[in-house]
Amino acid sequence: MKSIGVRAIKPRRRQDHYRWLRSDGSPNFSDKIYKIEGELEIIASKPVAKIPPTAPVIKAIEEMSKGFRGLVVSQRDTVDGILLATHVVNYLGGGSLHKIVEHKHSFNIYSALNREPVESIHERNVVTARSDERIYDALYKMVVYNVGFLPVVDREGRVVGVLTEHDLVKRLTVIYESGIRASQVMSSPVLTIGAGETLKKAMEKMISVGFRRLPVLEGNSVVGIVTVMDIIKYYGGHEALKRCVTGDIREANSVEAREVMREKIVAAEPYTDLSEVVRLMEANNVSSVLIVDKNGVLQGIVTERDILYAITAAR
Repeated sequence: MKSIGVRAIKPRRRQDHYRWLRSDGSPNFSDKIYKIEGELEIIASKPVAKIPPTAPVIKAIEEMSKGFRGLVVSQRDTVDGILLATHVVNYLGGGSLHKIVEHKHSFNIYSALNREPVESIHERNVVTARSDERIYDALYKMVVYNVGFLPVVDREGRVVGVLTEHDLVKRLTVIYESGIRASQVMSSPVLTIGAGETLKKAMEKMISVGFRRLPVLEGNSVVGIVTVMDIIKYYGGHEALKRCVTGDIREANSVEAREVMREKIVAAEPYTDLSEVVRLMEANNVSSVLIVDKNGVLQGIVTERDILYAITAAR
């Protein structure tokens, strides 16, 4: 695997979606977006991965580890809430939800995973889209509310699908011509994690700034990337349980980032056309591409959200 040299990085909070909004808070969409045909039910992902609110957290993690970054929390067919991979990472050690593990379960991993219901950590205030709405309507909600996971419901409120940034990027990349460069839409600087730093530290960084992925550094070179889904698979595949000789979740979270990361890195140079960045994502089944200069120095990162906002903005 080819390593990538990087400079020191300062962390920052993810508020870059504001650059795509007008002063009144509305999206600055291109005229092309208003002309796109197609109702949401057609492009929404199906079947919908659902979990009842009373299910234990471990069941949700096991379901997510199959490749779902979000689950619809539903007792019947309506939306009671959503559970995202970031909520789970927050609970497992990344943020304020971890206090439940500390105070209620005394850091016992078995109790925290098997006895705590999903309803304790899921999001109740859910932005949804109607199945008969147009793509423009969904884009508007994603940009204004800064969300990337929309349950799609029919007129009776029943869930018929979910819409993600990935679904919309696949749909919309056919409408724009080349000319947008990776450097124009990338997020920079890039928040990173040292290969020898703990998984707990990686989770805390992700939750504190709202990122779902961190490039992993060995010295001054990128040697991998750790994402929220890698953490979900670490727990969902029960590897975390194998690491807990004492049953203390802090033991599972003390592993080094290198032990959870994926080594495959997908990179492009700053002048790369955005259409090529999308092609790289699809060909490698990833949701982000690292942007490096000709010397291999990390300059930024382009995610599906960056692409979605870029190709819908007026220019």
